[in-house]
Amino acid sequence: MRTITLYLAALVFLLVAFQVRGQEDYKREVEILKAQRERIIEQEKEALKFEVRDINKRMERGDISEAEAKILKEEVAKRRALNIENRVGIIDNKIALLERNEGEILTLATLDSLDNDDQIHLGFMIDGRPAFTFNTKRWKHEIKYDRRTYSDFVFAIGLNNALIEGQSIDDSPYKIGGSRFFEMGWQWRTRVFRNSNWLRFNYGFSFQFNGLKPEGNQIFVQNGDQTVLEDFEFDLDKAKLRMDNLVFPVHFEFGPSKFKKTDRTVRYSIRNQFRLGVGGYGGFNLGTRQKLKYDRDGENVKDKLKRDYNTSDLIYGVSGYMGFDGVLLYLKYDLNPIFKDADIKQNNISLGLRFDI
Repeated sequence: MRTITLYLAALVFLLVAFQVRGQEDYKREVEILKAQRERIIEQEKEALKFEVRDINKRMERGDISEAEAKILKEEVAKRRALNIENRVGIIDNKIALLERNEGEILTLATLDSLDNDDQIHLGFMIDGRPAFTFNTKRWKHEIKYDRRTYSDFVFAIGLNNALIEGQSIDDSPYKIGGSRFFEMGWQWRTRVFRNSNWLRFNYGFSFQFNGLKPEGNQIFVQNGDQTVLEDFEFDLDKAKLRMDNLVFPVHFEFGPSKFKKTDRTVRYSIRNQFRLGVGGYGGFNLGTRQKLKYDRDGENVKDKLKRDYNTSDLIYGVSGYMGFDGVLLYLKYDLNPIFKDADIKQNNISLGLRFDI
């Protein structure tokens, strides 16, 4: 009997302490709200001062008249007064609600109250404590403890040209600034070692569009198994050969990373870190076409010629990049010749910027 009496006394003590603590909590919250109320009034008054000062400056510069300035001042004063009324009203309503109920406020529990299990808890809470709840099963999203593979959208653009056997790039028959390339694709990045991220294996697919613009008034002409440049009979505004490829790049990427570990996850971040990648690619030529723009008898003509032009069907080469974060200097070189069975071998080369987004 004595033990039961002691338990009851302890329970009464806890209930009284809980009630006192709840009252202290709500009173402290009321004081915080009152301080916020004063800050709101001061904030709106300061904003009004700046707006009036700006209107006066406009009037002094002659941008607006004195009558217009007066109207504008009345408008901003009215707006700031309404702001004070609405914002202070919200605070006053919160204070009144707390004081009327002495902090015992019913609120609807939301998804923010979800625990880290497979239940959804819905119900009512009083002063932040559950009054009653009911649970429902929810789909559980598994957070991977150690995520080793990430993916990025890859976008690259820059200058394109050809290295010709027995010639330097300065002697190229293609325009240095006018010949360009464009690339876009998707890549996966996987950490090679279990407990280190200094080496990553990158792989994916890309669509490459390599363009060549001949110097002078020349176009590409296919003569049997040879593709050569010949002078065009009309004055050219533009001549461009474009080769569209689907390739599958593979790179080994080197560089530091930031390590972060929590109770639930292990992550290696390469954000704002230096990156160096070396590797290559292989794939297929999807099509080749030549675009011509020229004047003929005073008429603007545009021709799009989709032909084989003896370009290589299989595409393979080496590539590399270096830079910080997702902005990288990018170089790629086709080991396959541009034109099959050509008397003089030509290999496509590209230099530009690559963005891993």
